[in-house]
Amino acid sequence: MRFLLALAAVAGLGAAALAQASAPQQHPDRPAEKAPTYRVDVKLVNVFVTVTDDRGAPVSSLMKENFEVREDGVEQKLAVFDRESALPLSIVLAIDASLSTGKDLKLELDSARAFAHSVLHPGASTAGAPGTPERPQDALALFQFSEVVDQLVPFTSDLRLVDRGIARVHLGAATALYDAIFLGSQALMHRQGRKVLVVITDGGDTMSRVDYHEALREAQQADALVYSIVVVPIQASAGRNTGGEHALIQMSADTGAKYYYADTPQQIDRAFRRISDELRTQYLLAYYPRQRLSDSDFRRILIFTPAFALSNKAKNTGHHTKTH
Repeated sequence: MRFLLALAAVAGLGAAALAQASAPQQHPDRPAEKAPTYRVDVKLVNVFVTVTDDRGAPVSSLMKENFEVREDGVEQKLAVFDRESALPLSIVLAIDASLSTGKDLKLELDSARAFAHSVLHPGASTAGAPGTPERPQDALALFQFSEVVDQLVPFTSDLRLVDRGIARVHLGAATALYDAIFLGSQALMHRQGRKVLVVITDGGDTMSRVDYHEALREAQQADALVYSIVVVPIQASAGRNTGGEHALIQMSADTGAKYYYADTPQQIDRAFRRISDELRTQYLLAYYPRQRLSDSDFRRILIFTPAFALSNKAKNTGHHTKTH
């Protein structure tokens, strides 16, 4: 059976290692010299990995020995391994409310509501009372974007607040997609645990203040996975922003997440369900980086499972060693 990997790296807080040089040779006619002390920051890098089979179903039965981690080509030793991590999950759900989404907006909102319920309260029905979340440590923030970006709901595990926020989504004009990703990533920056940004949109950016590269870097700095659901307005390429679609797809790949195309209500629902399933079946792999082979502040991470036949499309990601 073939498996695909999706992953995102989180450079977490780690210990500082102190290395002391050997004492210099002492001479009786010279005052003693103080040995220099060097300080090297060693940060624990957390990598959240989703493994799916060739049908797209999550695989949750792998063990620590099934994984191999390389950073910039150097094999790393795993310090932490966990299945279905109990770490908190923070999700920014960003909904495109530009004028071009008007026809499908209600369907998108219904699917977004079901997604929020499935993540914050698995097994609960959107028709019934939300009740107490099964994982109160998880939280979701709701953004809408058109010509401006609005945070309708700050991070919360209260489904009633999320439902009210979704009901307040309203149509605007243009599409500030990159601004939404940038600001959503900023909102995730100081959250603890796993961080995810889910964007549902019908195409590319039309009026953001930041560009693609600024939005991508902010997402990588926040260690956020950017999942994309691209709602196709029409199949003919003449009526679509295919360049914008491809840019968003690349951003999902570069942050270790996935993208989904959807042109029917059923496909939108399916995309949200797959994201929800993946978030519940993640592996946590963590390591203290070994030898640095590059002066760049960005490290490329590759993870694969030697015991299994993987597709050549197995994904890789990376993390920044410096902040702004």
